[in-house]
Amino acid sequence: MKRLTMAAAALLVGACTGSDTGQSGGEISPAAMAPAVESIRADELMTHIAVLADDTMEGRGPGTVGEERTAAYLTSVFQELGLVPGNPDGSWVQEVPLVGFTQERRAAVEVGGQTLELTFPTDYLADTRRMAPEVSVEDSELVFVGYGVRAPEYAWDDYKGMDMTGKTLVMLVNDPAIPDPNDPAALDATMFNGHAMTYYGRWTYKYEIASEVGAAAALVIHETGPAGYPYEVLSGGAGQESFDIEPADGNEGLVAVQGWLPEASARRILSAAGQDFDQLKQAALSPDFEPVPLGATVDFSISNETRRVLSKNVVARVEGSAVPDEYVVYTAHWDHLGMNPELAGDQIYNGALDNASGTAGMLEIAEAFTRLETPPDRSVLFLAVTAEEKGLLGAKYYAANPLYPLEKTVANINMDGVNQWGRTEDIVVVGMGNSTLDDVLAEAVAGQGRTVEPDAEPEKGFFYRSDHFEFAKQGVPALYTDAGIRFVGKPAGYGQQKRDEYTANDYHKPSDEIKDDWDLSGAVEDLRLLFEVGYRVSQTPAFPEWKPGTEFKARRDEMLGGM
Repeated sequence: MKRLTMAAAALLVGACTGSDTGQSGGEISPAAMAPAVESIRADELMTHIAVLADDTMEGRGPGTVGEERTAAYLTSVFQELGLVPGNPDGSWVQEVPLVGFTQERRAAVEVGGQTLELTFPTDYLADTRRMAPEVSVEDSELVFVGYGVRAPEYAWDDYKGMDMTGKTLVMLVNDPAIPDPNDPAALDATMFNGHAMTYYGRWTYKYEIASEVGAAAALVIHETGPAGYPYEVLSGGAGQESFDIEPADGNEGLVAVQGWLPEASARRILSAAGQDFDQLKQAALSPDFEPVPLGATVDFSISNETRRVLSKNVVARVEGSAVPDEYVVYTAHWDHLGMNPELAGDQIYNGALDNASGTAGMLEIAEAFTRLETPPDRSVLFLAVTAEEKGLLGAKYYAANPLYPLEKTVANINMDGVNQWGRTEDIVVVGMGNSTLDDVLAEAVAGQGRTVEPDAEPEKGFFYRSDHFEFAKQGVPALYTDAGIRFVGKPAGYGQQKRDEYTANDYHKPSDEIKDDWDLSGAVEDLRLLFEVGYRVSQTPAFPEWKPGTEFKARRDEMLGGM
């Protein structure tokens, strides 16, 4: 197979658990894998990242010239490597119908006999997913609803039957952080997974439940610790075009306005309403909490300009040699935040780590599969998805409109950022313990003399923040790894220090560019592991499974029960 040339780059910059499938059960031989594993190299990985994060890609925003250039580059690499088009119609793309929203906003709160004019985006963030030219919420009562959670399995209901129709709900980010009754310094592991975030803690859930209860608007209070990132991550690109999958009903069933309040604004509004933020937050930790009307109202006015965009999931395939109608799917999102002409200085969100690096890693793994002397038993699909930064939209669309049946999709392996700081003794599994894919990874890791570790920051909810989640929601076992934290030759704490620096300084900022201190040797080791996991899954007759107690298991069992 041909390898990517710098010239080409420069040009482009310009069972059913264990079902009886008849599969051969190909032997997993280190010698057979060796040429594939060795083809994953740091220099090629860096070449791909440099192309995808180049200024000429203009931040890889969906619906822009950056998307066209990115899709062309990915398609060219897949072709050069000898893969075949991944869409059954013979094309390299799955079109994803999106709607782009460009909005002007105004908001004001009436409280305690005074009007608090809110300045976007410093005092609040708000948008609408409804497609009407003008969306307004007038004289809507503000109600503090704690964490906004309705979780019957925990006997938890922050709404207590109160009619929320037409109201604006103000709620806390993340899950209720319930103290352990035996250790007040720890969290109760029997409630909302203790330290680890559940889906109830995600802002997407909070907008969904607000829609269900008939609210007019939903505002999540941002706190850096519980959210897992500073407010600037949200406000930095707040004036840019946002996207959604084109809805049949104009999204009239969704809450009219969804948004955020920075902690300072929340404290200001609550204080004017005669409430104390800290006391309300403490009260919200009790299952007996009841909604608190704030004696205040809010007006929102949003002018809404929409456009329809056919974005692209770029998809390529390696044909299976024994069971070609079963699939291992690798995903990585090619998009980032595009450009913001209102910024002073650098206006391009290059997204070198997020996620030029993960997409480049997927290209390296795709090449590795072409280096096998015998193709894998199952087919392998490489899916570069659009609009992850807009709400996992490309993956969401594929999961709802799969090119190949999900009951025949045995696993998803997702890449969202690679390790750019050198070799580690470990690799992290986000959502460790969810599926038997962890066990497959552990076998591969043992061959490198490394260890598998759980996410050190489960409270940040990373499992719900990347494309694999859309596959998991549909029941497909999914693996999502992160860089290890025990760096070879570095002092204890170095890994967490680098993660924190990236989150504070570069995450979703124009400064997410290739740095002089990048060392991709650790990324290569991790990518070789992910190749081996996919290869092992492709060769093993039994399907990977969700482990008992995992929220996605019932969906998978139901899906496979009809096979």
